[in-house]
Amino acid sequence: MKVNKWTMGLAALGLVSIPAGALADENDKMNQVWTALSSTTIKGYVNTSMHWDPGTGNANPPAFAFNSGKQDGFNLNVAKVTIEKPLDEAQWAAGYTLDLIFGPDATTLATSLDSDPDSSPAGIKQAYVALRAPVGNGLDFKVGVFDTIIGYETFDAGNNPNYTRSWGYTIEPTTHTGVLMSYQVSSAVSLSVGIANTYGPVIGGTGIGVGLGRANPPKAESYKTYMASAALTAPDDWGFIAGSTLYLGIINGFNNGVGTDTTSLYAGATLNTPVKNLRVGASFDYLATSGEFASGSPYAHAWALYTSFQATEKLSLHARGEYLSASGPGFTAGNNEIISLTGTLQYDLWANVLSRLEVRWDHLAGDGEMSGFGGLLVSPGGGGSGVSSSGDKHNAVMVAANIIYKF
Repeated sequence: MKVNKWTMGLAALGLVSIPAGALADENDKMNQVWTALSSTTIKGYVNTSMHWDPGTGNANPPAFAFNSGKQDGFNLNVAKVTIEKPLDEAQWAAGYTLDLIFGPDATTLATSLDSDPDSSPAGIKQAYVALRAPVGNGLDFKVGVFDTIIGYETFDAGNNPNYTRSWGYTIEPTTHTGVLMSYQVSSAVSLSVGIANTYGPVIGGTGIGVGLGRANPPKAESYKTYMASAALTAPDDWGFIAGSTLYLGIINGFNNGVGTDTTSLYAGATLNTPVKNLRVGASFDYLATSGEFASGSPYAHAWALYTSFQATEKLSLHARGEYLSASGPGFTAGNNEIISLTGTLQYDLWANVLSRLEVRWDHLAGDGEMSGFGGLLVSPGGGGSGVSSSGDKHNAVMVAANIIYKF
């Protein structure tokens, strides 16, 4: 017997009666709904910052990811809401993840469904269906929009050792639309392979060029992006190095950001040390482009070393040293070298709040053709679009405070 909502409401007030069998049917339906909802979680964060760049002239800040437009001011970086039903232990488990992001960093990531994703202050970081098939130890799938499989750092700044992103992160892909398959071979080895529309993050769209989410239409059925990665974890009986990880990955496909084929190679490691609470890490990123629009075979490679020390329960210290050599992708033509040092002090004073103070120095080395740091931003008549003068500084220093609330 089907009972409508009005009848259920009257029954709750005692004005009508409903046969027990009908109530049982309704309760079963409600129980199914509550069972589905009870396994769904909602979480996220609000990420804010304060930047101070000593000296004058901020029109040409270092071009690492998410740094543009934040100089000498207070910033909302991004707010993220995640609605998720994780995979359970069932053989044929199913779930989903939906990451919604809002704010300037969402605009930079360029994963909105807007006709101009580079200008939308809201976007989809991830939106995929998670599936498991009972093959061996369990074969897991992500179908939809998912994070890239390479990199030492992530979009979620609170999960990184430092607040600002590395140059390695800057030259990596961020998001893909496709299918990713992962398999845990053993406690020490895991593998992932995937196929996606493009190397770049844009969701949807057809055609070729900037702002479009698919590869060359005449051969779109085969012109895709392919990726693979492997993670190796040191076993528990390896002494102090137990739990340390080595990660290797490769991604190749059409880059809709620059309109040509792009290949990324990545290697990274995080190592425990004999010193309690001290960890070190290293990463290497290599990016190369080829094809019709890749004149001069532009490339970029970045090296980074990381150190993290948990001094007390609430206090931790983090340092990062980097070297970037680039010609082309994301940079002005010519060979350019950048050396960067970053120091971060994190003190978790409030519950659920991550608070950090960071100092960063970027040095433009050599005589490359990339414009130097600094320069003036001129707005004629106090309005209209600004005009940036070329910077001539070889050094850029930034002091930043980063406050993130996680819920």
